Amino acid sequence: MSPQFLRIAVVLGLLTAIGPFAIDMYLPALPSIGADLEAGTAAVQMSLLIFFLSMGFGQIVVGPISDMVGRKLPLYGGLALFMVGGIGSALAPSIEWLIAFRFLQGLGASAGMAVPRAVVRDLHTGTDAAKLMSLLMLVFSVSPILAPLTGSVIIENFGWRAVFWTVTGGAVLATILLATSLKETRPVEARAGSSFGTALTAYRFLMGDRNFLGLTAIAGFGIASFFVYLSSSSFILIGHYGLSPSVYSVFFSINAVAFIGMSQLTGVLSERFGLRPVVRVAVVGYATTMVVLFAVMASGVDRLDVMAVLLFVGYGFLGLVIPTTSVLAMEEHGAIAGTASALMGTLHFAIGAVAMGIAGVFFDGTPLPMVAGITLCAVISFMLAKVTLGRGREVVEAPAE
Repeated sequence: MSPQFLRIAVVLGLLTAIGPFAIDMYLPALPSIGADLEAGTAAVQMSLLIFFLSMGFGQIVVGPISDMVGRKLPLYGGLALFMVGGIGSALAPSIEWLIAFRFLQGLGASAGMAVPRAVVRDLHTGTDAAKLMSLLMLVFSVSPILAPLTGSVIIENFGWRAVFWTVTGGAVLATILLATSLKETRPVEARAGSSFGTALTAYRFLMGDRNFLGLTAIAGFGIASFFVYLSSSSFILIGHYGLSPSVYSVFFSINAVAFIGMSQLTGVLSERFGLRPVVRVAVVGYATTMVVLFAVMASGVDRLDVMAVLLFVGYGFLGLVIPTTSVLAMEEHGAIAGTASALMGTLHFAIGAVAMGIAGVFFDGTPLPMVAGITLCAVISFMLAKVTLGRGREVVEAPAE
């Protein structure tokens, strides 16, 4: 694997991780923010929700823009907007101002979510794309491992506002790396004819492409299962099982390690067996593991060690699903890679948000509703894989630009 290949993976991974870092580092600060700004719990949570929404749906706009003007300019614009939002959040005098600047910060982060996948498709397809995507995931997945612990240390020593100064510094570093280590991958001739009109045509085309939607949904429900875990795990592991916040951060990181470790095998496995067989086996393993976990918990076995082991195994399988389905979904859409990546990212966030909302309705402080939500997402992902990968591959012509 060449140094250039690794350098591109690091830069794209950092760009993608900027948004999640601004979430994961921020979570331990929520009580402090409420107390300092004299805001209620609902208002403080709104500052998190608004970031999710703007980061998810901002991709719908930034993706087509990257097809029109190239990949780097939207990334520069997104990083600049992210930095403005970060500085504003650090200086926010009230919860209303914090929510407003978090909205801007989320819009800026949307470029880092949508454009790097398009860059991967610009540069590679097939197994090489899977290798690059898995390396990107490696850098990206550092966020759920380091961010909560880092955020806790920063908040304890410097206060919650320092979190926003820190992520703003990360955006400055990403800007420097973008300028020095990544070339433009969307040539001028490839942009000819790209416009918001052609983007709408492309969106209509993609919404009618069952292969693209199926592969996107397979990953979407896999990601949604992690969103369910993200939204409920702290209450369960700290409130129900009595873990300290620091031990919880370590426990939370273990599943990310499983995801990262297995995702690094996607290139090797795909080269030997093919992308689609890897997805088929991975979704079967993931769904089976989660069904076993649900059956054990539903039978009355309420043990943290059992849940920890099965979640570790399950999220390992999930680490094979996300990069491979992303590559397969983008495979035939190189001409509209930015638009396809944007729709993919938005659908992932939309599915995850709905899953979190439903899980919240049934949450009762015990592990079973969370495990049930994770299992349901895993089973749906498996069923979608049976339908999408079970039929013959459909080749659909992309709309002409």
